[in-house]
Amino acid sequence: MAAAQGRLSDGAGGMDDAKGTEEEARHKGSHHGSGGSGGNGGSTAPPAFAAAVEALRAARLRPQVEVEATRAPQRLAPHAFALEAAVVDGDEDLADGRLVLLHDPAGHDAWHGTFRLVTLVRAELEPEMAADPLLPDVCWSWLTGALQARGLAYGEPSGTVTRASSHYFGGLSARPSASQIEIRASWTPREGLGGVPDTAAHLSSWCDLLAQVAGLPPAAPGDASVVTLPQRRGPQSR
Repeated sequence: MAAAQGRLSDGAGGMDDAKGTEEEARHKGSHHGSGGSGGNGGSTAPPAFAAAVEALRAARLRPQVEVEATRAPQRLAPHAFALEAAVVDGDEDLADGRLVLLHDPAGHDAWHGTFRLVTLVRAELEPEMAADPLLPDVCWSWLTGALQARGLAYGEPSGTVTRASSHYFGGLSARPSASQIEIRASWTPREGLGGVPDTAAHLSSWCDLLAQVAGLPPAAPGDASVVTLPQRRGPQSR
């Protein structure tokens, strides 16, 4: 799987504080294995956090999205669990991302809760699509729409949508220009019974976002309100 490269941060409720970030992890585990808790998912983990992590491990996801646990950042919260994912078509990755579950039993003023979900999603785009001035607003609406489509309550959403273009010269001039969209976001999931949020449903909505950014049709047929990106010109080989 192609891991999402870059840094995740969660400052005053969002992704715009560069302090306290962690480099992407290199050591990966199984999505249903015992790793990936960043040292905070063992026997000393609070029951609410342990239950939230177990729900992530047991979630049933659409087959095009490959998910596995990875080492979580250590400095964002007392307890953290991380997953990385790729939308796969044959041997090609159409989009990839990372989702981190944070937990502070004492609560966090900026979160307005004890849990926080932080994400990075990225995909390659056609240059013409990347030039659309409405693209950032549309991509952000995909995130909020994916949560709302599953009836999920959440608060304090924050994030950025970034598009970048690469042009090659000299010895690399044979490569076609490439454009990329990147969504960084965080939100506070509403806590349910026992103070545990429905992390499995949040993970499913996040996978819906990944699939939509990758240009796949929605999981539920017949939803004409969902607009997807066209197939990427140059998806990343695995």
